[in-house]
Amino acid sequence: MNQTALFKLSYGVYICTSWDEGRPVGCVANSTMQITSSPATVAVSINKSNYTHRCIEDTGFFAVSVLAEDSDPKLIGRFGFLSARDTDKFEGVAYSIKGKLPVIDDAIAYMSCKVIEKWETATHTVFLGEVLDCDNLRKGRPMTYAYYHEVLKGKTSANAPTFGSASADAESEESAKYVCTICNYEYDGDVPFEELPDDWVCPICGVGKEMFEQKGGTHARKSGWVCDVCGYEYDGEIPFEELPDDWVCPICNMGKEHFRKR
Repeated sequence: MNQTALFKLSYGVYICTSWDEGRPVGCVANSTMQITSSPATVAVSINKSNYTHRCIEDTGFFAVSVLAEDSDPKLIGRFGFLSARDTDKFEGVAYSIKGKLPVIDDAIAYMSCKVIEKWETATHTVFLGEVLDCDNLRKGRPMTYAYYHEVLKGKTSANAPTFGSASADAESEESAKYVCTICNYEYDGDVPFEELPDDWVCPICGVGKEMFEQKGGTHARKSGWVCDVCGYEYDGEIPFEELPDDWVCPICNMGKEHFRKR
């Protein structure tokens, strides 16, 4: 079976949000679609290990913010590669309450939904939501996953339905010399990486130059152990199996038990 055939399916880039006892939470979702028009219903696929998944189940409500090509790409890094378990993803992010749910201001449209059905798979839940409120927020071209990969050079979170060892991310593996250790963004700008200003940050997740590693170097070789929560891939010098029992993920602070061998 050639799983690259799945890459021909079209995806958008969305931020799915909900509440956690009054605290706004959310995560990036790329598998979102309209199911019916009357009543208007949409479906969104969320990884069961995402904190937002539990919040949607608890509240029975979710909102979908549609990102645009000119939306701040750091939104994807923040909502796609960090965990709401220990991070306030909305800190510094402009949002509004629409249909009683948090919606990203930098989006071009939103839908606030009530869960009316759900379908379970081994790793994801597909929540079917009746649209209670929706509107356009501003003009702009909806961001597609192809645009995110090909133009922004972004990578896929390990929790995404489209993530896999045969991922399309591998198509551009030889095109850059420096890689972000947080979100796997590959720098391929015209200015040599070494000459970038000290205050330059990753355009996807916002970390500084110190979090980038040169491809082909000792630390750039990944171990294959991936965090199920935030997608961080361990690449330390100590073999993963020999790390102490109290070691935690440097991104989301989850323990070793949340890592799996890719």
